[in-house]
Amino acid sequence: MLLLGTWAVIIEPRWVAHREISETVPHWQGPPGLKVAVASDWHFSKRPLWRVMTLERARAIVAEINAAQPDVVLLPGDFIADRDYKPEIAATPEDEIAQVLGGLKARLGVYAVMGNHDWWHDGAKFTAAFQRAGIQVLENDAVPLPGTALWVAGVGDDDTGHSDPVRAMAGVPKGAQALVFMHEPASLFDLPPVRGLVVAAHTHGGQVSIPFYGPPVVPGAGPREWAHGWVAHGDNRMYITSGLGVSILPVRFNMRPEWVMFTLIAPAKPELDMKAEP
Repeated sequence: MLLLGTWAVIIEPRWVAHREISETVPHWQGPPGLKVAVASDWHFSKRPLWRVMTLERARAIVAEINAAQPDVVLLPGDFIADRDYKPEIAATPEDEIAQVLGGLKARLGVYAVMGNHDWWHDGAKFTAAFQRAGIQVLENDAVPLPGTALWVAGVGDDDTGHSDPVRAMAGVPKGAQALVFMHEPASLFDLPPVRGLVVAAHTHGGQVSIPFYGPPVVPGAGPREWAHGWVAHGDNRMYITSGLGVSILPVRFNMRPEWVMFTLIAPAKPELDMKAEP
């Protein structure tokens, strides 16, 4: 039990996976091989046992993401864990976290939505701090992705009553493809059909996943099966990331923290039949 406890509390919560996912998008309108990094649920904390996402560890993850040279970075919420967070390098918690994550670099921009923990702290202050740090916050809003035919749409947090997927997608022109990101996966229930990529966060994959059963508990209003990985509802397909930090309990077992790099590509063209007609 001591070995298991050590693994779940000390080792796995800090064993961050860098996942590479190649996603084929029918009739892809974006740049070939567009690279989209998704990094959620950082949960910066100063509490002793919960010190999974320290400033030093966060800077290392930022450097790793930058080294992979993403075209776009999406940050689907929950940046803070502690209500009594004491900043070390800035005047306020939100400014300190924004300063670290402001180091993320992507040629087409870094975008964020607020999560439930951010709203419990002060969503308006987090939004302002992120904007000052060069991170564009999308609250049920969509903007064009610079130099492309694509759009980026951010859906507000469902858990705190900020989710409005219909409004978020209203700004995307008819027929356009989009990168859509949200904190709480339950927003997928009301999301209009999306042509492009849809990602969510919040669940942490349950943090604990029992072999042959899955996570005993999954936060949020989605079904327990919506803990991690690809899910589908109606016309939409969405990837739910396990996130980077921990919440409630400082443990992970069989559910590593992760950040994900999606490479978006068009379907392979069918080979032409070069045989002559008989």
